Amino acid sequence: MKKTGILNKDICEIIASMGHMDTLLICDAGYPIPQNTRRIDLALKPGIPSFIDTTQSISDELKIDRIIVAEEIRKFSPEILESLKIIFKDVEIQYCSHAELKELGQNVKAIVRTGEFTPYANVILVSGVMF
Repeated sequence: MKKTGILNKDICEIIASMGHMDTLLICDAGYPIPQNTRRIDLALKPGIPSFIDTTQSISDELKIDRIIVAEEIRKFSPEILESLKIIFKDVEIQYCSHAELKELGQNVKAIVRTGEFTPYANVILVSGVMF
């Protein structure tokens, strides 16, 4: 049994398979996940697991070059944005429209669905490189 870090087999597999500039999306419970995209569904009930807890756990194990969030997060979920700024304090934040984020989500390696019920709690992680 794994001693530390993420215990979810599917998330561990995705993180281990990420290369430079690959993308992974972490989303709220209502995000429209494309049918042919790999879905790692963690949602148990409203708020569990939270978007921030899930994002923090994944960021602890994945080298991240930059993140992409919807511009709408600034107005509708500023507390989520502030938490992201804390988690990714040394990482570039790129903004786009929510519609553009959904388009980018069509080409991610996987989508991790949380139980989050906060609007626009979605982030695309762009993988960095350790050297």
